[in-house]
Amino acid sequence: MAPLSPRLGIALAFICLVILGVMPIISNGRPPGSDALTFALYLSFWQLLFSIPLFARELRSNDKGIFRAGLSPARKARTLAITVTTGAIFGLSTYVYVLAFEKVGAVSAAIALQAYPLFAMLLEAIFFGRMKSRGELFFTFLIIVALYYLATSGTWRVDGFSFWSVFALGVPLLWSIAHVALKEVLDTTPITPNQVTFSRLLVSTAFLLLAQIAFDGPQGVFERLGDGKLQAFAILMGFAYYLELIFWFHAIRHIDVSVASSVTVPAPAVTMIFAILFLGETVYHYQLVAMGVIIAAMYGLLYANARKIRLQRLAASQSRA
Repeated sequence: MAPLSPRLGIALAFICLVILGVMPIISNGRPPGSDALTFALYLSFWQLLFSIPLFARELRSNDKGIFRAGLSPARKARTLAITVTTGAIFGLSTYVYVLAFEKVGAVSAAIALQAYPLFAMLLEAIFFGRMKSRGELFFTFLIIVALYYLATSGTWRVDGFSFWSVFALGVPLLWSIAHVALKEVLDTTPITPNQVTFSRLLVSTAFLLLAQIAFDGPQGVFERLGDGKLQAFAILMGFAYYLELIFWFHAIRHIDVSVASSVTVPAPAVTMIFAILFLGETVYHYQLVAMGVIIAAMYGLLYANARKIRLQRLAASQSRA
């Protein structure tokens, strides 16, 4: 195994930052008239194709992984159920992602995605009993306030509440649900990141294909497959999405997840710059304020979490002494 390199890990996390900032621009830059469900289907399809080479290589060369684990029938059935369920959730989240950026704009939706830690913390507290420190709760409260300010377009008034801004929060909520469910599989089976990615994409694409057929019919699916402009953006988006996953998995092999996460926090700022340059979007003062507060609170949340872990380890070492 190659030695760990913190510099490489940080460099890979920075690449993730840029890709995360660019993906909303690709999504909203797609040809007019291409609906969110169609685009979500084809970007997932191309993402699945991009994942096949590494998946196949791992199957041939690695004696580890879920397919050689020797799991009991009950564990296999549970793992399959979680894989199918989370794959469908990720498929739905891809559709919500594309539609949210379309409805509220690249900048506001990118800021809303920063609510992911809120939902992750809530689900961890419910399912794993992980209570949060006062510092974590304080910074979480700041993020909630900033998201409310964003959803009301800076008015603070309930009558100014934007449905689509709240809808955009569905993306981090769905991500959190799926990631919490997948954690059990990752912790209790020898499944690899490539196998998780491939299985997730396989189920997501099948889920979106069935939804597309239900709304548009089989003929509509094949007609859109021949739309060169649409497919060009779907290929680009699928490649970017898959590339970000691969870079992320490799980044967190070299550095802590908290460090990698801190590098990617300013992704909405990258989106904002590209949205102005390539989509001609107008950036409003309330978006700048909300983004600034959320970024600051995210760094505070990461610091509070790291401090809590240090104190817990110190207390554990003192109790053993």
